[in-house]
Amino acid sequence: MLTIKPDAAIAKFGSVFRGVLFLFHEGHPSRVLPSGKPGALQIYNQPPFAVLTKKGGPVESLASLEGLKVGAPPGSASTKLFPALASAAGFDAEKVELISVKSNLQEQMLVQDQVSASLVFNVTSYLNILGIGMDPDTDFTWYPYGEAGLDIYSNGVMVSPKLLEENPEAVQGLVNAIAKAMADVLENPQEAIDIITAIEPLSNGELEMKRLQFALNNLIFSDESKANGIGAIDAERLTRSITTIKELYDLPDTPAAEDVFDASFLPPMDMRSF
Repeated sequence: MLTIKPDAAIAKFGSVFRGVLFLFHEGHPSRVLPSGKPGALQIYNQPPFAVLTKKGGPVESLASLEGLKVGAPPGSASTKLFPALASAAGFDAEKVELISVKSNLQEQMLVQDQVSASLVFNVTSYLNILGIGMDPDTDFTWYPYGEAGLDIYSNGVMVSPKLLEENPEAVQGLVNAIAKAMADVLENPQEAIDIITAIEPLSNGELEMKRLQFALNNLIFSDESKANGIGAIDAERLTRSITTIKELYDLPDTPAAEDVFDASFLPPMDMRSF
């Protein structure tokens, strides 16, 4: 998890898991701008967290996690949100033995049966599985937190209140640029991958394409983003997300949806539709 002080001079904007948007700095909530065609813009419409299990293993449902060992990277959002997942899915988190694991060893420990499941960041884990020569679609079962009932927003672009107040034109330019870049990626994904491999020669274009398609299909595209355009939020859903995060982090107050998301910077719908 990344903790950010939005007024700090370290950065004026960044892509952040929405949970940290509700951490307070000097008693004031941050203002959030989802980014890109997923943004001002909400980049990830669906949470990227999942319970990962092997096909043919002891886990047949989330409820069957009770009594089993589950790999859980300390401090990760997937671990922090696990009690909320259990509550939403109807099982007892206290009956699950969470084993502290390094995030880069999650898949290997699962394959070696050192744990029965692992709490993963799905788009990273998908590529890790391909990297060890297995098929993430046929060799594993994924239980996405969102599908299990933890209907929260995830990564979006956060802008410092100071930048928002002093230079809204820069914020609008940033949001428009991200939206245009997303539109270009959707129109020509191969060109986007070619740019990545040109900048990072050690990257694998075939794997990066798989990562892109997985992220689009599992994190960005949804019925909601289809209806409202990439980058928009549903105020009622955001309010539910805020309540979930407030309870997990024991925050003193509950910010309103309009305090953490400013829809006025959203580009026109024709820039955000797919």
